[in-house]
Amino acid sequence: MDGRYNLQTPVTGMASDLYTMHTVLLWICLVIFVAVFAVMFYSIYAHRKSKGHKAADFHESTAVEIAWTIVPFLIVVVIGIYATPVVIAQKNTADADITIKATGMQWKWGYDYLKGEGQGISFVSGLATPRDQILGLAPKGEHYLSEVDNPMVVPVGKKIRMVITANDVIHAWMVPAFGVKQDAIPGFVRDTWFKAEKEGTYRGHCAELCGKDHAFMPIVVRVVSAEEYAKWIAAQPKPAPVKTAAVAAAVQK
Repeated sequence: MDGRYNLQTPVTGMASDLYTMHTVLLWICLVIFVAVFAVMFYSIYAHRKSKGHKAADFHESTAVEIAWTIVPFLIVVVIGIYATPVVIAQKNTADADITIKATGMQWKWGYDYLKGEGQGISFVSGLATPRDQILGLAPKGEHYLSEVDNPMVVPVGKKIRMVITANDVIHAWMVPAFGVKQDAIPGFVRDTWFKAEKEGTYRGHCAELCGKDHAFMPIVVRVVSAEEYAKWIAAQPKPAPVKTAAVAAAVQK
């Protein structure tokens, strides 16, 4: 299964950058791990008591103190310089083609299309896995606990700004294939963005412990062609979305 032993296959430029960064940092950690434990195990083996070695009797070494302070500091600085451009890009939600508000609630997601194609569309998305599967009374389906009745739909190749909030407790909107995870906090409006480069269905989950049904709060996003998106828009009812003053102000940024 995609993402079973690693991150999900990225379908956005941001997710691809994060995947590469993840791999690079793992290699850095591996090199440090091997170097430290190689020195430690060599020292234990080569200077063991059975060979007549005696433990050194000293209280401090200025050179060692300086080394183990400066070396980790330089490693952190290099990692910080490498990661900073990606972190900054994650926050750049300007010039979005479509703005969608996602509202976390126990235990569903509400979506309001606030700006761009599809503006005015509003619906609630909840778990679609049959209760019998959850109770073990029926075989589990392919997308057990990762399927919804109303998936969010967006066009491929368009920058989608997600305005995220919650109406009860803290939730988190996360779709790993997009490289997106943003907390949904009651009374606050946070935002993030993605630009899917490949059509398909992508799945995520609430990533913040939010109550007894936290595990039953999946996120499903269908990325479709412009033509299919236009057909989807035409088939949707378009009630006027309810906007709080905070959300309205955030949309105008």
